[in-house]
Amino acid sequence: MSRLADIPATLSIAGSALRAAVRGLRPFLAMLGAVCAVLVVLAFTRLPYDAHRALGSAAGECTGPVDLLVVLGGSGMPSGAELRRLHHAAELASLHPRAAMWVIHPGDPAVIGAMVDELQMRGVEPARIRPLNEGDNTRAQALAVLREVGERPYRMALVSAPENMYRSVKAFRRVGLADVCGAPAWDHAMDHDFSYTHRRIGGKAYVPDVSAATDLRYTFWNYLKLEVTCLREYVAIAYYALNGWI
Repeated sequence: MSRLADIPATLSIAGSALRAAVRGLRPFLAMLGAVCAVLVVLAFTRLPYDAHRALGSAAGECTGPVDLLVVLGGSGMPSGAELRRLHHAAELASLHPRAAMWVIHPGDPAVIGAMVDELQMRGVEPARIRPLNEGDNTRAQALAVLREVGERPYRMALVSAPENMYRSVKAFRRVGLADVCGAPAWDHAMDHDFSYTHRRIGGKAYVPDVSAATDLRYTFWNYLKLEVTCLREYVAIAYYALNGWI
């Protein structure tokens, strides 16, 4: 009986502790809500697009001939990010027929093997490709390439995702590879009008008709993803700066 009698007191203590926890979290939750609101509002503007473009081009894009194309891996294979890099690298290989190509990717050798196969399938001659199965982050990749380059004066183009390009170019320059430029693997959106007729394809009358609101259906959500991508990269840039890697 005494245990049953203690239940109300126990619940009261637990309730007080929960209310205190909620009060302590209230400022954090308010700040989090404000940040989310700002991100939602910004997703209706072109600022996320411009921020992403700046990450890809701010360190300097390649404009002239290069001697070495370096593909920076970091995703699985096949994956959208990796295939975009390899597709762009193959295009650059045709534009710079005398340039060698190095592919650097850590982990399972089968992944870098698949990357090399993809490049060969896209017309890059096997003799031009050199795989480097190492480099767990961009700093380590830069040091590995520096070691392999030695004293050779390569004009080097880095192929990576646009959001990683600023940090990549700066990290390579930081280790002493001064003659390096960026070759970001940009996405290419479809040039198509995705409007449709809501009722004609069976849309319900009680469901909002967003058939003509392509910005809401696609652009808004794409920009939300770009915001997360850019915020993550800004944190990485700050981390590299604190370490003196850029």
